Amino acid sequence: MEERYNAQKTEKKWQEFWEEQKLFAVKEDTELPKFYCLEMFPYPSGRIHMGHVRNYVIGDVITRYKKMRGFNVLHPMGWDAFGMPAENAAIKHGIHPSKWTRENISYMKEQLKKMGLVYDWQREVTTCNPEYYRWNQWFFLKMLERGLAYKKTSSVNWCPSCETVLANEQVINDGCWRCDTTVGQKELEQWFFKITAYADELLKDAGTLSEWPEKVVTMQRNWIGRSEGVEVDFRIAGSDRKLRIFTTRQDTLYGATFMSVAKKHPVVAELVRDEEIIKNIEALSDDPEEKQGVFTGCYAENPLTGDNIPVYAANFVLMEYGTGAIMAVPAHDQRDFEFAKKYDLPIKVVIVPERRGEVFSPLLEKHGSAQADAYKLQKAFEDDGVLVESGPFSGLTSEEAREKIADFLEKEGLAKKVVNYKLRDWGISRQRYWGTPIPIIYCSSCGIVPVPERDLPVVLYQDVQLSGKGASPLSEVRDFVVTKCPKCGGNAKRETDTMDTFVDSSWYFIAYCLGGNEKIDFTSSLRTGEKTSPLQYWMPVDQYIGGIEHAVLHLLYSRFFTKVLRDLGLVEINEPFSRLLTQGMVIKDGAKMSKSKGNVVDPDFLVNNYGTDTVRIFSMFAAPPERDLEWSDQGVDGAMRFLNRIWAFVYNNHDNLCISGSGRLKDISCFQAQASQLLRKTHQTIKKVTNSIERDYHFNTAIAALMELVNETLAFSPANDDERNLLRFTIKQVILLLSPFAPHFSEELWRETGESQSVFNEKWPAWDEDIAREEEIELVVQINGKVRAKIMTAAGLDDETVKGKAFSDPKINEIIKDKTPKKVIVVKGRLVNIVI
Repeated sequence: MEERYNAQKTEKKWQEFWEEQKLFAVKEDTELPKFYCLEMFPYPSGRIHMGHVRNYVIGDVITRYKKMRGFNVLHPMGWDAFGMPAENAAIKHGIHPSKWTRENISYMKEQLKKMGLVYDWQREVTTCNPEYYRWNQWFFLKMLERGLAYKKTSSVNWCPSCETVLANEQVINDGCWRCDTTVGQKELEQWFFKITAYADELLKDAGTLSEWPEKVVTMQRNWIGRSEGVEVDFRIAGSDRKLRIFTTRQDTLYGATFMSVAKKHPVVAELVRDEEIIKNIEALSDDPEEKQGVFTGCYAENPLTGDNIPVYAANFVLMEYGTGAIMAVPAHDQRDFEFAKKYDLPIKVVIVPERRGEVFSPLLEKHGSAQADAYKLQKAFEDDGVLVESGPFSGLTSEEAREKIADFLEKEGLAKKVVNYKLRDWGISRQRYWGTPIPIIYCSSCGIVPVPERDLPVVLYQDVQLSGKGASPLSEVRDFVVTKCPKCGGNAKRETDTMDTFVDSSWYFIAYCLGGNEKIDFTSSLRTGEKTSPLQYWMPVDQYIGGIEHAVLHLLYSRFFTKVLRDLGLVEINEPFSRLLTQGMVIKDGAKMSKSKGNVVDPDFLVNNYGTDTVRIFSMFAAPPERDLEWSDQGVDGAMRFLNRIWAFVYNNHDNLCISGSGRLKDISCFQAQASQLLRKTHQTIKKVTNSIERDYHFNTAIAALMELVNETLAFSPANDDERNLLRFTIKQVILLLSPFAPHFSEELWRETGESQSVFNEKWPAWDEDIAREEEIELVVQINGKVRAKIMTAAGLDDETVKGKAFSDPKINEIIKDKTPKKVIVVKGRLVNIVI
C-alpha cells in the first residue's frame, strides 16, 4: 500500500475495471426488484460544467447504493443531440452540425467516465442518429392516424433572432427561452400535437405525483389551467352575428362596458368596411405589453343589461386563446382598466368589497350607487366581493352570483357552462435544419400524404448550406424536397420543417429500456399484440433527477407522450416518473456559475488537481441536493483532507486491517467503555447514513455522520485482539458506507483491507437496533428557553418519566420553588423546556 493516496492512478484503474467487468450493465431479471435511476440527458455543448457534475453524481450515488441494497439497477445515459446551438455553432465555425455534435459527445463522454459515473453505455442513445429519430417520425404517423397530429394556419410565437417558431411553453416572460429576444406573433402553417386531448387526464394525474416537489406539480397544474365558466353570446348590433366570449367572472357581466377582439377575428373581416379602420387594425403592434386598440365601428349588446357597448380590435387578444374575443370589465380587470383609461372608455363598478377600504368611498351605503367610486379607482378591484348595480343579483356575494348568473344565462339560452383550459396544442414545426424531418409529403393531386412506415426514417439530408436565417435550409435542397407521392406516384414535395427538439426528449427514457439506438423496435410488439417485456419490467422511472427549469416543458411533454404510448398499447403505465428530484444550482461569488459572469469552475481542473472522489464528496456534503450549492475552495480542500485522513489511518494500521478471517465480533456488553461506544457509534452511523439516503437523499447528513464515525475511529486504540477485530469491522463499515460517495477510493481501500471482489458486489451494511440504542443520554433542561441543568439519564424513557427527571433535579427545584409551570415541552426525550 502506498503511503499517500494517488487519485489519478487509482481512479483510472477502477474506471477501467468497472468498464471491463461491465459491473453496471444490466438486463431484465424478474427474480430481483428493479430500480430505474435516470438523470436528464445533456445537450452535447462541448464540456460538462459543475451543474452537470452535481446532477450526475447524485444519480451515481443512488445507483451504487441501490445496487448494494440488492436492486437490479438501470442507470443509462445518452445525448439530446438535435437543436439550434449545434446549427449556430456550425455556421460560426464552418463545420457540419453532425461533426460538431459528435466531437462534443466524444469529449463529454470521457469527462463523465473520468468523474467515475457508471452508466450502462450499451444502452446509449443519441437523438440525431437516424435509428433514434425514425421513431419520432413513427410516433408522428401514429398520432396523425389518431387525430393527435394536425396542420393549421396559426398565429404563432416567433423569435426574430432564432427565426423560428416557439411553443407557448418556450416563451418565458415574453422572451425566447434560448436567447431572451422579445417574441412576436406571425401567421404560419404549422404542425401541432393535440396535447389538449389529454388536458383533463394530465391535470387529474398530477394529483398522483406524490413524490414530486409540490412546486413542480403546482407549475404543471397552473400551466394546464383548468377553469370552469360560461360561454356567453353578445349579439352584434344591426346584425345576426354574435360574439362568443368565455369568462370565469360572470359575476362582473353587468360591468362590461366594451369588448375586445383579436385583430384576426372573423368579425373584423366580415363587418368592418372602413378602409382607414382596417389599415389601423392591421398596424396594431404585436407586443401585447403596449395595449393598443382600434374601434371597429361595431357595437355588441350586453345580454344582461341590453346596453350596446363598443367593440375594439386589441393587440393583446389572440385567436389562439379562448374564442378570440373578451368582454371588457375595466373596474374589475387591470388590463381592461388600463385600456379604458387610455381610450377614455366607461368604467362601471359592479363589485365592491364586503368591507370597503381605500379603493372605494367609505361614505357610500352598502349596495348603493357605486359609480362615484369608478372615478376614485387607481386600479381595478379584481377580488371577490358583493354585487352592486347588477339587477336582481345585487347583494349577492361573487361566489353566489357566479352560480346564479350562470344558471340564469343557460336557462335563457344566452350562454352555456363550459370547462376551459389554458393549455394549448403543442406546435412542433421548426424552420431550422438540425432536427427530425417531419414525415409528410405534399402532392398536388392527393394533398397531404404521410410517408409510409416502410420508408422510415426520412433521413436528414447532410449536404446543406446553413445561414441561420429564414426558412429551413432543407427547402433549398432539391434532392431532399422533390419526391414521388406514395399514393399516386406523381411528383410531390417533402415537408421541410423539422420537429421541435422536445419531441426527442419526450420518450428517450423509454428508448433506454429497449436497449438504445439500434435496438429500439416498437412495431414488433404492435404486430404481435403483446407488450414489450423490457418496458413492462423497467418502466416507470423510479428516480428522475434534473433542474427546476424543466418543470413545465420537458416534464409535461413526457407525461403526454407516455399517455399516448399507453393508448397505442406500448406501455401500461400512466406516468413516466415515479419520483422527481430537482437539484439546486451551483453558486459561486453569489451568482449561478456562468461563462458570462467569469465564475466558472472547470471540472477537469478539479479532477486533475484533487481527484474525482474529492469533488464528489464536496458536491454531496456542501448542501442537500434540492438546495443551491455555494462553491467553496476551502470546502474542496476539506473534502480532500477527510479522505487523506482515512487513507493515512489504514496505511498506519495496514497489517492489522488486512488480516482475513478476523472472527465473530464479541457482544457489546463484553467490551470496555471506549470499545463499546465505538461499536455503538458504528451501528448508529449505519442507521443514520441509510436513513439519510432512503428518506430524502440528504447526502450531506450522511457524510457528516461518516465524518463523526471516522473521528471516533481514529481516536480509538485497540488493546487486545477483540478490540482489533472491532477496529477491522468498523473500518470495513466505513468503506462500505463511503463507497457510493467516493467509489474509487473505497474500491482501493476494500482491496487493501484484504477483500478480493468489488465493494459494489457487497451487501449494504445493516445495523442492530439494540446495539445502536444509547445506554445513557444527556438530558438538557431549560426554564423559559434558558439552559438551567444537564442530567445524564437512561435513553428511551417516555415523556412523563423524562419530565419527572427534570423536576427532581435540585437546580431546577431551586429556581421553580412554588411556581406552577404554564407548560412543559419535551423534545425527542433529550430536552425539557419548562415555561413558568
